[in-house]
Amino acid sequence: MKVIAMNVLSSTALSGLNSAQTRLAAAANNIANMNTPGFRRDEVSAVPQAVGGVSVSVQKADAEGPDMLRDIVDQKMATYEFKANLQVLKTAREMTGSLLDTIA
Repeated sequence: MKVIAMNVLSSTALSGLNSAQTRLAAAANNIANMNTPGFRRDEVSAVPQAVGGVSVSVQKADAEGPDMLRDIVDQKMATYEFKANLQVLKTAREMTGSLLDTIA
């Protein structure tokens, strides 16, 4: 049972890392193309999954034009997502080591 829980932790953390990467890539694309005529921003949405983790999708904004403030905030949010999910992976690894020490 504990091994299954740790697999769920790892899977959830990897899902979060993928979400952060998608958010960061979309914000970078938006900033790089903010002066491109007719450009519509990429908008990222994340939906929690019942089994853990998130499902991420990217869609184009309804209207043309930049939103630099939002893109900067999204980059900062991605940074915090990376840090939090890496900490979850680190903790899961430590728990696995402790479990193996207990079993041995």
